[in-house]
Amino acid sequence: MGLLSPWFLAGLAALALPVWFHLLRRHKSEPRPFSSLMFFERRTQSSIRHRRLRYLLLFALRAALFAALALAFAAPYFMSRVTGSMGGERLVVLAIDDSASMRARDRLSRAKQEALRATERLRAGDKAQVLTFAGGVTMLSDPTPDVAVLRAAIESVQAKDARNAYADFVRALKSIAQSSRVPVEAHLFSDLQKSALPSGFGDLSLPLGVSLTVHAPGDGPKGNWAVENVTAPTRLGGAGAGRIQATIAGYGTEPATKTVSLVMNGKVHESRRVEIPANGRGAVEFTISDAPRGWSRLEIRLDDGDEYAPDDRYRFAMERHELSRILFLHESRDTRSPLYFRTALEACTEALFAVDVRTVQQAGNVNPAEYAFVVLSNVGLLPEPFEKALVKFIEGGGAAMIVVGPVAAAAPQLAGFEGRATSSRYSAKEGGRFQMVSWVDESHPSVRRANKWAGVKFYQSILVESEDARVVARLADQTPVLLESRRKAGRVLLFASTLDNVANDFPLHASFVPFVEQTARYLSRIGERPSMLTVGAYLELRHGDERGAAVEVLDPDGRRVLGLSEAAVVEGITLDREGYFDVRRPGGNFVVAVNTDRRESDFTPIEEETLKLWQTTSQAESESGTPYTETEAQPRSFWWPLLAVALALAAVESIVAGRHLKVGREAA
Repeated sequence: MGLLSPWFLAGLAALALPVWFHLLRRHKSEPRPFSSLMFFERRTQSSIRHRRLRYLLLFALRAALFAALALAFAAPYFMSRVTGSMGGERLVVLAIDDSASMRARDRLSRAKQEALRATERLRAGDKAQVLTFAGGVTMLSDPTPDVAVLRAAIESVQAKDARNAYADFVRALKSIAQSSRVPVEAHLFSDLQKSALPSGFGDLSLPLGVSLTVHAPGDGPKGNWAVENVTAPTRLGGAGAGRIQATIAGYGTEPATKTVSLVMNGKVHESRRVEIPANGRGAVEFTISDAPRGWSRLEIRLDDGDEYAPDDRYRFAMERHELSRILFLHESRDTRSPLYFRTALEACTEALFAVDVRTVQQAGNVNPAEYAFVVLSNVGLLPEPFEKALVKFIEGGGAAMIVVGPVAAAAPQLAGFEGRATSSRYSAKEGGRFQMVSWVDESHPSVRRANKWAGVKFYQSILVESEDARVVARLADQTPVLLESRRKAGRVLLFASTLDNVANDFPLHASFVPFVEQTARYLSRIGERPSMLTVGAYLELRHGDERGAAVEVLDPDGRRVLGLSEAAVVEGITLDREGYFDVRRPGGNFVVAVNTDRRESDFTPIEEETLKLWQTTSQAESESGTPYTETEAQPRSFWWPLLAVALALAAVESIVAGRHLKVGREAA
């Protein structure tokens, strides 16, 4: 019992009105003319008789009327539960697993046959609904008693490339139970893969009143071999070679030797034999140096296939591209910085960049747009045409790295960077005084593999102030030593020291090479587009500077994924099938290889104890052993009976008041 609007109880103060009318307002003395009061004795007149209530019935009716109105507006309620038997009307949910693993043997056809037989057991008054739940729940029919509609929905089920997840199925059951308000009998037709269970058993908890019956469509393969994963470069620069590593896994298998092939653009490039231990893994490596220019479609293929084919190949894509050119500008007296920078890039495992080193005096006729990004190494004033071209290049989506030393700090402004150098922080190198990095934002790509710049000594740094720059690394005295600023669509990375082994000893440390490599990849946007994804993954189609430009996406069959109206506005797509997707956009075309989730390759079933526990998470048994369903307790308001009582009291009060008024007039 409770009140939905308790503040209306303040209306009970209106009970004072009947008291005022019947008691305080009733006594009224009327003056009468009299000749003389000299012969009368002064006495105190009693008011007890005047304070007595009259017309008690009318008073009670009026008080009850005000009380009923206040309570009606306060909306009193009581909690109600509805209990129904499973023997009456019910909704039967036929849930069919259409994930990739159902392709093994004839699992899906058996599951569909079981579902068709379930429709024959429907009782009069039952409704049924068909759904699938691979890669998300799909309702194939509305609740209906029409068996023909249900059978047509079941026959239309086809296996997808997506992964199964029982948590999605349970969430759908909860939604169905809340909306149906009748007992729900769910039938699950699945291969019951253990890998499809959620991490927490609570996500399998069924809603109250939902019974679950599990149907396993026959035995699956005894064992399964799969190409579990592949590690390969996304891009090959110039004439460089790429190293490809693959892992072959066996699930419930005996020791075996398998033939593995590297296939490039539909042709076998190389084959190798690999030994796989019982229920274990084996590794194989290939080297490719003759990939043609542009995008190549490759795959690692398991030639000795088995009963489950989707995981016998692993697709990936690789681009052969000319070396990305980097413009490195420096002062003529500084010869160390370009040497350290170029040597670091040459020490990388993949040859992706070519460095064009020039002095500031040689930059007058250089076009920054011809390069992947620009490095300004402690330079002062730039030629005016080059500086304007650089700003235009950055704002249009280009990138730059600005190295700030004493020369750059003395310039009126930092070209391309929205900030200013304010002071120099100096420690004597000879005296052994230095600063070290105390904090690094490891989420930034430039420093992710740089080991937090451990051991690097900074003898001089420049304090740079910027309102919108992101600080990536700080020294012990809190001086920002690495910052990033966005200038419209472009990126600018600022290093507040030098690269010449004078202001610091960074070039002598092992962290310098990964820093230079990852910075070059980040500023040139290499590797931002994944070449291998899993079915169900989300693919971003645009950079920030490509909003509004049309993007064309072709699926593995060569058909357009996006319509004309969607091509200019859609930010990304969900990859719903395996194969190669070709993306064509203004910023450059790329290919994405999509593979089935390898969790579908493990056919280990759910244990019987887990299944029994799952099926009993919501059932409550009556004394007769018949399952029943109980809806959630809901508030039921009864304001309208109180309002009806108030209307009746108002009618009776009018009649009684009219009679008293008539008697009063007759007495007068």
